[in-house]
Amino acid sequence: MLKSIHTRHNHVFLDMLRSSREAQRLRQSDLAIRLGRDQATISKVERGERRLDVIELLAWLRALDVDFSAFMSELNNRLEGLPIPDAMFRARRVARIRRGDPS
Repeated sequence: MLKSIHTRHNHVFLDMLRSSREAQRLRQSDLAIRLGRDQATISKVERGERRLDVIELLAWLRALDVDFSAFMSELNNRLEGLPIPDAMFRARRVARIRRGDPS
């Protein structure tokens, strides 16, 4: 399975996270205090070096006073029309296998 961290989808998600923080005029250190984390953690998440699970995302959005459902709806709208990463990966793999390169 293709790692979603390397997809356009993830970049859209990370841009939305960062934009949500910036819309509140918060620095990474401000958000870190609200979450009880350090600034480095916020930076790693926003750069895509560390992933959030759904429970962490809920806490993150609450700390930003962003509605989880509204965020997810907006994310869905922004991702609509982008090719599904796993399908792209499978198509490339099938093409390599047909060429005799199973790696």
